[in-house]
Amino acid sequence: MLRALGSLLFYGRFLRSFSALGFQRRSTEWEEFAPDFSGQRWLITGATGGIGRAAALTANRYGATVLALARNTDKLEALRKDAAHPDRIKAVSVDMASIADVRALAGHSEISTGAIDVLVNNVGVLLNDFETTEEGLEASFATNLLGPFALTEQLHDDNLLDPDGIVINVSSGGMYGTPLKLEAMNCRDEKNYDGMAAYAMHKRAQVELTRYWNAQWQGKPAVHVMHPGWVDTEGVKTALPGFRNALKRILRDAEQGADTILWLADQRPAPAEEGIWLDRELQPEHEFAFTRRTDHAAGDLAHFLQARARSATAGQ
Repeated sequence: MLRALGSLLFYGRFLRSFSALGFQRRSTEWEEFAPDFSGQRWLITGATGGIGRAAALTANRYGATVLALARNTDKLEALRKDAAHPDRIKAVSVDMASIADVRALAGHSEISTGAIDVLVNNVGVLLNDFETTEEGLEASFATNLLGPFALTEQLHDDNLLDPDGIVINVSSGGMYGTPLKLEAMNCRDEKNYDGMAAYAMHKRAQVELTRYWNAQWQGKPAVHVMHPGWVDTEGVKTALPGFRNALKRILRDAEQGADTILWLADQRPAPAEEGIWLDRELQPEHEFAFTRRTDHAAGDLAHFLQARARSATAGQ
């Protein structure tokens, strides 16, 4: 009962901003958007569905070569066929929940051939049922956070991120519901697992990782975090059917959700000290006082993830 009431208050607070209503209101003031991504190499995780697919197809249409990462080879082939320039879609099949597989990506023939101008850490899952990976990690933690963290760090260490490029972390408005936590993000007890809470914690952590990487790399490349609003994706359909049924008439489509990714890649604003992008505007990281109450800083999070990544591959 208390959770249902909390959800109602949360959704009521953000309805006008995160739904298609907010996008439509803000977009009336925008100039025509026609970027030129010619010659750029993009790497997008979770590229075969929803927001990632929309970003991949649009970036490709405007000239980019897109390294499209996803698990399903059939969906990767469908993405290539639907692209305006199929020869500039480079399909890379990988399970982002496998840290060993992610570590190996920097040596992949399609990835290692040149610097990446735009890295979009888009992959994300909300799992209602508890799952673990072969490496002993909670599956959504591995997919949403540890895999993308390991990939980004590996690409940077191997000098595969263009210093003048941009890293875009795709978070979620759900992060407004939690402070930064560490151990709780990788729940190991099925009885205490809460998929929605886990997802929110992972998305809050992405905001903190943005701060960490900007401090470590001094903006070379620049790192930004955005959230797409409430988008009608297959993930929402399967993980949050009640939410979708109640709001499906005003949920954003995938192109609206991907818009700020493409705008950031085109405009390349200077890294912000804090904040999260929504509809081409920098918004506060916190909407509730309790989400500031944490014992951890961005550096603590990075050290926690580095340790988990090492332990996941220790037996490899």
